[in-house]
Amino acid sequence: MALYDFSGTSTPAHLGRQRSLWSIVHLDPVLLFLLLVLVSGGLFVLYSGADRNIEVVKAQGVRLVVAFGVMLVFAQLDPSVFRRWAPWLYGVGIAALLAVLVVGVGAKGAQRWLQIPGLPRFQPSELMKLVVPMMAAWYLSRHYLPPRVRHVAIGLAIVLVPMMMIIKQPDLGTSLLVGMAGIFVVFFAGISWKLIAAFAAMVSVSAPMMWFFVMRDYQKQRVLTMLDPQSDPLGAGWNIIQSKTAIGSGGLHGKGWLQGTQSHLEFLPESHTDFIVAVLAEEFGFVGMVILLSLYFLIILRCLHIAATAQDSFSRLLAGALTLTFFIYVFVNVGMVSGLLPVVGVPLPLISYGGTSSVTLMAAFGVLMSIHTHRRMIGA
Repeated sequence: MALYDFSGTSTPAHLGRQRSLWSIVHLDPVLLFLLLVLVSGGLFVLYSGADRNIEVVKAQGVRLVVAFGVMLVFAQLDPSVFRRWAPWLYGVGIAALLAVLVVGVGAKGAQRWLQIPGLPRFQPSELMKLVVPMMAAWYLSRHYLPPRVRHVAIGLAIVLVPMMMIIKQPDLGTSLLVGMAGIFVVFFAGISWKLIAAFAAMVSVSAPMMWFFVMRDYQKQRVLTMLDPQSDPLGAGWNIIQSKTAIGSGGLHGKGWLQGTQSHLEFLPESHTDFIVAVLAEEFGFVGMVILLSLYFLIILRCLHIAATAQDSFSRLLAGALTLTFFIYVFVNVGMVSGLLPVVGVPLPLISYGGTSSVTLMAAFGVLMSIHTHRRMIGA
């Protein structure tokens, strides 16, 4: 006996039971499988990048378990919940960013964290990577699309306010990710090419002003180092030079797992965090990088499919923005490690050692799964 889905096509009974099981847990099996493969391979690379320190791998494993738990929780929530709570979450996020500027905890010259007694310190700017596109999608989806000029202006203001507050911490890398996440929502809303051209012109004109009045000396130095790392090979250019050396020495097949010299001889700094992709390239070569980038490509492709088949404007805008934000993570990290972009402290998604960024990313994937599975439940 055949079971029938909402589209009217027949399906074998055992496949129908599988789909109902995934619907119960509100998880997308394809995306879940790809994420599990990515994080599993990432732990092997992290073990090498951390110079065989198993405690670092265990700590990362615990963080990933927590991150997957957060993803599961977010996946259970109907997208309408995110839509209703978006303004409130945005308000709490802005308040938290203000608190960081006033009473935040500092480290290495930056004031980015909040410390609540009895709880571990946390970085509110990480949460804004999810909250800002959610708020922008909430606002724009309440109006006819494509949006009018005034709605685009308000949408950009929603993005720019937290972005500028994060720049003040200072945290240029996170501010760019937050800004891009919100701008992607505006882009997906269907703005005209005239507005896109005007926005591009505005950015071009404001770039010199940012250089002289917004960017700090160390941020300027990162841009200059990207352009000419050999100008200070033992100082600011050291990281990029050693990273490019590690990538190039990997060749086609790499030196083998745990056989990298740049990281294990401590030439490559931050080998288990921002520069972990150089460890992978050295030990697994060009083939390993192709496999990694192909895996990222499949994840992004699946997420774009979820965005394209989303049920309403809010879900489509939010899913599309979260997907392209994930792409920016990958693009910026690989670009800065290979010397094509300035070093801005963006980790390689779900591979680099770190807790807050992993939790934020998995929360975003939970939202994507919620958009997909709840859509299927009502037969859209």
